[in-house]
Amino acid sequence: MTTTTLAVGKPGWFSQRGAYDWLYALCIVLGAGYAFQRYGSSMDVYERGILLGAVPSLIGLGWFWGPLRTLSLGVGAATLLAISLYNQHLDNFGADLAAGDKVFLLKYFLASQSAIMWMSVLFYMSTLFYWIGFFTRQGGENALGLKVGSGLAWAAVFMALTGTMVRWFESHQIGPDIGHIPVSNLYEVFVLFCWLTTLFYLYYEAHYKIRSLGPFVMLVVSAAVGFLLWYTLVRDAQEIQPLVPALQSWWMKLHVPANFIGYGTFALAAMVGLACLLKESAPRSLWTGLVAVPGVLAVGIAGYAALASAPDAPVDAAWKAVRLIGGTALFFALMVSLRRPINAKTPTLTVMDDVMYKAIAVGFAFFTIATVLGAFWAAEAWGGYWSWDPKETWALIVWLNYAAWLHMRLMKGLRGVASAWWALSGLVVTTFAFLGVNMFLSGLHSYGTL
Repeated sequence: MTTTTLAVGKPGWFSQRGAYDWLYALCIVLGAGYAFQRYGSSMDVYERGILLGAVPSLIGLGWFWGPLRTLSLGVGAATLLAISLYNQHLDNFGADLAAGDKVFLLKYFLASQSAIMWMSVLFYMSTLFYWIGFFTRQGGENALGLKVGSGLAWAAVFMALTGTMVRWFESHQIGPDIGHIPVSNLYEVFVLFCWLTTLFYLYYEAHYKIRSLGPFVMLVVSAAVGFLLWYTLVRDAQEIQPLVPALQSWWMKLHVPANFIGYGTFALAAMVGLACLLKESAPRSLWTGLVAVPGVLAVGIAGYAALASAPDAPVDAAWKAVRLIGGTALFFALMVSLRRPINAKTPTLTVMDDVMYKAIAVGFAFFTIATVLGAFWAAEAWGGYWSWDPKETWALIVWLNYAAWLHMRLMKGLRGVASAWWALSGLVVTTFAFLGVNMFLSGLHSYGTL
């Protein structure tokens, strides 16, 4: 007697959805419906289209990666709680922003500035625990310190997103001509960079079941937090300001987030590249590249600042650059000195190479979309798709850099040390495109000056 097995294939994507998936989808649909009902009259056709498109996007992302469901629902609940606390003493539409300094939960947790400060603390704590777990771990990738670092990273992302959403609400309550999505200045986009970079890393951490790359990736996030805190201190950057005319466009809602997905994933790939270099490069090569190259770069930037800056600023700008890159060189020197204990705990080169490739591939796709959207935005704002403005020129350099990296990998099999060096040096190019242009060059995009 023979038995015949009928192959029916894999179950459909929708048939794999559980009760929580459908509950999550229902919450997203109801939330969007409420937003249309409450705020639809204040939206133009483009904003309504963006809100409508956000519904399937959020549902799809939550179904693709389960933790996003809980994150989205939690951020939504925290934001609604903050809004209700702002509105609790009012009988009609509006908000008492003074409640941010009076109501306990707002003052210490849920007001936008409070939430972002919690984000900063949690990112630093996450970095610290990742490194503690990295060097003292017992239990491999499931070491307690690494688990705590990962949990704190999730908490930081939660506070960052809550602060962003509440800041969006607060801006609209200041005045009808001031409200805007909080991605318009250096303060707001650094918050965006921090949580986007961390969220992408947490996805790769879960996908590859590794936590030992967290110490490296969280270093670049902590550096961004450090800049954010410094910028807040010297510029009062946390204050919500009206948009300049060129930024009063719905294109900003698409262009800037897409751009920073690119920046975040490129930074992630660079830090993974650093881990690869420590594991695969010869010590002499590491010392030469990780110490000498930043030193030469510091001298180059200092010389450029002396020639190109305003007459009363070059010396100060040059020394800032020297100190910044000198500190970076010292950090890399420390990494090289500790390479043996570090290499014993990092993942295999194959895994790190794959993470680096996938991060750059995702970033390149979104950076390409952002560049195309930016061209449409430029045509609307300035009457031309491309003007060879310094920001546009350096964005093209970044795009060409990663296009060449992907071409060499896919067509020529680029791997190993050369691939990692290229990814790490790409972070220098990207950082100059993002911050260096603001420091040393001026043009149509000079909104977030330092």
